[in-house]
Amino acid sequence: MTDATVISARVEPTEGLGGSVGDFLALLKPRVMSLVVFTALVGMVAAPGSLHPALAVIGLLCIAIGAGASGALNMWYDADIDALMARTAARPIPRGSVTPGEALTFGTILSVFSVLTLGLLLNWTAGGILAFTIFFYVVIYTIWLKRSTPQNIVIGGAAGAFPPMLGWATVTGSVGIEGVVLFLLIFLWTPPHFWALALYRARDYERAGIPMLPVVSGPDETRRQILLYSVGLIGAAFAPYAVGIGGIAYLIVSTALSATFMALAVHVYRVRVGREADTVAKRLFLFSIFYLFALFAVLLVEHVVARVLA
Repeated sequence: MTDATVISARVEPTEGLGGSVGDFLALLKPRVMSLVVFTALVGMVAAPGSLHPALAVIGLLCIAIGAGASGALNMWYDADIDALMARTAARPIPRGSVTPGEALTFGTILSVFSVLTLGLLLNWTAGGILAFTIFFYVVIYTIWLKRSTPQNIVIGGAAGAFPPMLGWATVTGSVGIEGVVLFLLIFLWTPPHFWALALYRARDYERAGIPMLPVVSGPDETRRQILLYSVGLIGAAFAPYAVGIGGIAYLIVSTALSATFMALAVHVYRVRVGREADTVAKRLFLFSIFYLFALFAVLLVEHVVARVLA
């Protein structure tokens, strides 16, 4: 039996097989969802005004469910290439525990439910942004950009940047400059974050036929782009302080972390051969996760403390 036959069998499991609760939870991409919920929470807490605690919880749940629905629809469409990549081969559809049809139905129902609930119970600005976020991630990124251009991460990264703006809109019913600033922070963070991963996972992407930048333009150009976007990211990291949603603590932390991020990006740019090249790329990838979490955590703490002391 050829590899292609094995892969085909894995991505087209028998209809009616049915998956466990854990399989359907895995379709929601819980690790990605956790970052979405956290950044949306920061947007909600940083926004002027307040929500009844019950409505705030409902809002966060709707955002979480919408993000999970996007993940399920992404896995439905990408089942063929997921089976070819070591990082994704154990996902429910390639593994054969959930059928593509089940994933499509599950993701569609959750998408509709999350958008309607957020719109009806909170406001339609937030509901509309959530609907657009799901559409952008599934249609613009997954179906169109991911397999057609090395700029997939740059443009498609907007989908992951909407949650703090969405959190802001959930409270205010509008999108202010502050929400845009938080959007830009994640938007500019996404390319160096994912390209660092792509540098040491390039063979996976090449085998799956995904035109990630290291595959199309080579690792050296990828390193140059990481460096350029890192400069833009550091500028965006100071913007929350400039517009007044970040305080002195945020300024100090963002300065220290941004200096470290830039140093790692420069190291990735300089180290180009051998195992060390993969090691420094992985180091940047892992630090980038901590970097974004820490910046938003400081914003959250500042605003929670300000509310307690008010």
